[in-house]
Amino acid sequence: MSKSVINEAEQIQLAIQMIHLGARLQLLESQTTLSRERLIKLYKEIKGVSPPKGMLPFSTDWFLTWQPNIHSSIFANIYHFLIQHAGVTGITAVMKAYKLYLQQVGSEPHDDDVVLSLTRAWTLIRFLDSNMLKMQRCSCCGGEFVVNAYDLHDSYQCNLCHVPSRAGKTRKAKERAAALTA
Repeated sequence: MSKSVINEAEQIQLAIQMIHLGARLQLLESQTTLSRERLIKLYKEIKGVSPPKGMLPFSTDWFLTWQPNIHSSIFANIYHFLIQHAGVTGITAVMKAYKLYLQQVGSEPHDDDVVLSLTRAWTLIRFLDSNMLKMQRCSCCGGEFVVNAYDLHDSYQCNLCHVPSRAGKTRKAKERAAALTA
């Protein structure tokens, strides 16, 4: 077998793994050498529907809100641990960290309750690598959390130690509580 055939087979396997984890088309395009048409066909074959359209997240703000910040911080800590201690890098590290994140939060990639998608996790790592976001130690619990790199962080307290007053008061939470009491 020629090297390009093996390489293409590896690229297809990588794309399949990413699709199963919920990757958007733009992520697939950036991490594989497969053509857009090939990726669309592969996505349709695996998911049974066309890939979602629209732009990827491009703002750091989402990662700084209460619940997404907690989930992003869990993922980022897992990712950094794998980079430092497991010898994995690149998209492989992102995918392995994402799988471990899903295990920790007790979810599957296709669950509606998953706060952090694979595409957002990959975007988070890009923001951390470009120093738009950084990890900061909480002065209360000592955990490492995602913060804006350009904010002042003297005596930083995380969203778990200093819970915002509106935290967890979403429509979904109210519906779940109502369903449990019924």
